[in-house]
Amino acid sequence: MSAVREAGVRGNGTDTELPRITDPQTVAPKDARRISRLYFDRLQELEEGTHEYQYARNTLIEMNLSLVRFVARRFRSRGNGEVEDIMQVGTIGLIKAIDRFDLSREVEFTSFAVPYITGEIKRFFRDTTWAVHVPRRLQELRTELAKAKEQLATALDRDPTVAELADHLDLPEAEVIDGLVAANGYTAGSLDLPSDTGEAQGNKAALSYADLLGSDDPGMELVEDLHTLAPLLASLSERDRHILSLRFGQDLTQTRIAEVLGISQMQVSRVLTRILARLRNGMLTD
Repeated sequence: MSAVREAGVRGNGTDTELPRITDPQTVAPKDARRISRLYFDRLQELEEGTHEYQYARNTLIEMNLSLVRFVARRFRSRGNGEVEDIMQVGTIGLIKAIDRFDLSREVEFTSFAVPYITGEIKRFFRDTTWAVHVPRRLQELRTELAKAKEQLATALDRDPTVAELADHLDLPEAEVIDGLVAANGYTAGSLDLPSDTGEAQGNKAALSYADLLGSDDPGMELVEDLHTLAPLLASLSERDRHILSLRFGQDLTQTRIAEVLGISQMQVSRVLTRILARLRNGMLTD
């Protein structure tokens, strides 16, 4: 491993042997799995925001980018989005996995991270792809319908009916209807276009379709989460609730909490990890 050299890492008064990596992206996947465990173990001991914490976290991200490339290859056939975009959103999933991974789960990080990466990429396609999948049969019918409509409109001096289109193409009316409906999936109208409602009401500045759309109230999800979390918090010991209050209520660092409680920062880190894992599992179960 030419990119890796052994060196002591100093942080928070503790010396721990940790590989220092000159180019994390060149580490082989097999070595990355082994070294990642050392970095995750060290990350739990470090205080967030410190230089050593950022170094360990960033090294984990770069060292495991091969997982993002592995998952991204599965989506090449989609044909939507540039490879760079897919890599970027996949990396977001990798970062989420790193921030949420817990060695106590006794699972490989690769098994834990791949669903996060895959989920982010699928969400990317869901949010950026508006086209509706149309069977090839209906794709071909759309072209025939367009020609037939043009020919009949010229001959009749009006738009043809479904029955007239079906007779002209020698097709069942139901199949013509399917083709006309499917044709709507080839174009997407802008939500910024004026709506018929706005024009009908004589508005000087007609309302757009976007103006008429409802939206999710972000407060509703928060209320549901708090409702689920309340009994879980009540089941904690008074000491655990006090530590949570210091960390998330008063926004104290782990080092400061350790000073207040007269314990080590490592103990605070382990207690917080245990509490958050218990709350998270409780939320997911509910």
